[in-house]
Amino acid sequence: MSDLHSVIDRMGQGWLWDPAAMDDLLAEDVVMEVPFAPGGPLRWDGREEWLAFAEPSRAGFPARFDRFTKLAVHETLDPEVAVIEYELGGVITTTGQRAAARFIGVLRVRDGKIAGWREYQDTFAIRQALG
Repeated sequence: MSDLHSVIDRMGQGWLWDPAAMDDLLAEDVVMEVPFAPGGPLRWDGREEWLAFAEPSRAGFPARFDRFTKLAVHETLDPEVAVIEYELGGVITTTGQRAAARFIGVLRVRDGKIAGWREYQDTFAIRQALG
């Protein structure tokens, strides 16, 4: 599980300091999923597909994270997979207001890279923060 914990810690640091640096954590064949995203489920197959979505949206992202709190890491029978509970907090750049939201992620790490990431977001908290 040490690879998993190391990747989780690096993800947290990435959200705080350089979200683009997290791209280096992604395996070429990563599968990224947000099953309960506003507007319907989202899925990206492969690092390049994810980057084509993520890179343009980062510039206009209306929040700057300054807090990552790892609430729990639940190890599974599969040594590559863990369920993590975490909270991201920061400032909404359009209003200056502080906000936070909790997330649950199912993370698959293989050879030190994220091979799968399924994220469940507190969409109510996100909507409240963004107005």
